[in-house]
Amino acid sequence: MRQVDELYERAVFNGDYAELPDADRALDAVEARLLLQRGRILHCRFLKSRVEPVEELAYFERAAGLFREVGDERGEAEAQFWIGCFHQVVRDDNATAVPCLTAAADLARKTADDLTLSYALRHLGIAAQMSGDLPKARALLEESTTLRRTLGFTAGVAANLVGLIYLAIAENRPEDAQALANEAETLATTSGATAITNQITTARAHL
Repeated sequence: MRQVDELYERAVFNGDYAELPDADRALDAVEARLLLQRGRILHCRFLKSRVEPVEELAYFERAAGLFREVGDERGEAEAQFWIGCFHQVVRDDNATAVPCLTAAADLARKTADDLTLSYALRHLGIAAQMSGDLPKARALLEESTTLRRTLGFTAGVAANLVGLIYLAIAENRPEDAQALANEAETLATTSGATAITNQITTARAHL
């Protein structure tokens, strides 16, 4: 915001109005980030209430548009992921979600944003699993997990391992499922990810 302050002062005190479009772009970038964060908080509320937040999708779509206008492909990748996540998780609509998640993955690869890429791959893996393509689901989840291990995103690794547990069970690999459950429990415990620990307990009931 210091940049905007400086451009404002140049205009008011120096009569230099030529750079006001730069101020607009800076404010659009800030607005896009704020909208993205507001949407994420609404998504958290959905996870608790399971009631669709009225403004969540609009926030993410507006953020994506603003990121695109200011040329921030990294931000656009995040917004595209959240649009896809909304359609998949909130509306149970993988047909709409997958193109958004794919776009997010492509932009994340282009901008070397491994965290966003890990999220996009995770949810593409979930979509593949729901469609019955278990090998593809496993490959996507394993790629996401590798990225998260490299980033030191321990809770995220544990979350992915839960999905891999269910895939191992579906593919009749009980020993792999048990090993994944043990590792996931250790990682979830050390990172304080209580919600993931509960998911592991549920998954163990299927072993």
